[in-house]
Amino acid sequence: MKNWLRKLAPPRSASGASPPGGRHLRPGEAGSAVAPRGEGAAQAVSGHENAEHILRRLEWTVIRRLDGLLQGDYRTLMRGAGLDLADLREYQHHDDVRHIDWNVTARLQVPHVRVYTEDREMAAWFLLDLSPSVDFGSGELRKRHVSAEFTAVLARLLTRHGNRVGAMLYGSGVDSVIPARGGRRHVLHLLHSMQQPDAQQPASQADAGVTRLQDLLKSAASLIKRRSTVFVVSDFISEPGWEHPLGLLAQRHEVVAVRVVDPLELDLPDLGLLTIRDSETGEQLLVDTHDAGFRKRFARIAAQREAELRESFVKAGVDALELSTDGDLVEAVMRFTDMRKRRVRMAAGGGLPAHLRRAA
Repeated sequence: MKNWLRKLAPPRSASGASPPGGRHLRPGEAGSAVAPRGEGAAQAVSGHENAEHILRRLEWTVIRRLDGLLQGDYRTLMRGAGLDLADLREYQHHDDVRHIDWNVTARLQVPHVRVYTEDREMAAWFLLDLSPSVDFGSGELRKRHVSAEFTAVLARLLTRHGNRVGAMLYGSGVDSVIPARGGRRHVLHLLHSMQQPDAQQPASQADAGVTRLQDLLKSAASLIKRRSTVFVVSDFISEPGWEHPLGLLAQRHEVVAVRVVDPLELDLPDLGLLTIRDSETGEQLLVDTHDAGFRKRFARIAAQREAELRESFVKAGVDALELSTDGDLVEAVMRFTDMRKRRVRMAAGGGLPAHLRRAA
C-alpha cells in the first residue's frame, strides 16, 4: 500500500496526478487505510499483534487508568440495565423522592414510589460493523482497530465485574454470533474473532457489495431475547433504512450507538490531485483537492451528514458516542460514563417539581 496520504502531501508523477490506488474519500465515507507511522504502530495496526498481546497492552495502558478514574463506578457502563420494576408502594419518609411515580400518585392522590429489583442475568452485546469501510485511517490507526480496542476495553471492564458479553460480527453479512459469556478468556475469543475478517474479506469488490446495517440490527432484535445493553459499533456508512430497526431495538434494550470516524472524512485538506476509491464498491474518481470550492462542498456535505446522523440517533432514542482514530480511548470511555450519569440524573429528576428537582 502506498503511504503518501499519511504525509498529507502526495508525490506527483510527471503528469501531476497522484499514484494509483488512491483512497475512498467521499464525504462521510472512507476506504482503504493508510500505512501507520512507527514500528510499534505498524505491528499493532497490521494485525501481527495477537489478541493476547492486544488485551494485555490495553489492560496496562487503558484499563489501569480507567480503574482510577471510574473509582469503582462500573455500573455506569450499563446504566439501568440491571434494574427491573418490581412493585409500587406508598411513599415512606425515608424513601428517595426521585423514585416517586407521579402518574400513579396523581391517580390515587397518595404518593407512591417505584420498587426495583436487580436482574443479575443481564448481558452486554456488541454489534460490530467490520465491513470494508472501517478499514480506513488517515493516521496510525484504522477505524477497525479503534473499534476493536474500544470493544476489548468495555468487554473486559464488564466481565471483570460479573457481567456477560456477547457479539455479532458483520462483514458482508452477519458472519458470526458469539454467545454472551464472562471471563477474560471469552474477551480474548471475541477479540480474536474481530481480527479474523481481515483474512476473510471478499475476493473482489463486486462480492463485497454495500453495507446493510439494518440486517445486523434486525438479526440482533430476533436473537437477543433478554433485555440487555447493546453497543452498536459502526461508522454508520450504510444503505438507508437502518434508522427504524435501531429505534425498534432501543424499545426493548438499552442501546448505545458507538460511531467510529476518521478526521479526513469530515475535512479534506489541500493535497492536489487525488484518486479516491470507494472501498465497498471499488468505484474510483479523480478529484482536485487544490480547488477550494470542492473542499468547501465536501465539508458542507460532511457536516450535513453529521447533522442527519445526530438526528437519527435522537429519533431512535439511543445514546451516541463518537470514537475518532486520532482520539484518546480513555477520554472516550470517560465521556461515555459522564453521559450516562447525566442521563441517570435527568431520568430521576425529570418528572419532579422544580423545588424537589433542585433539592435532588
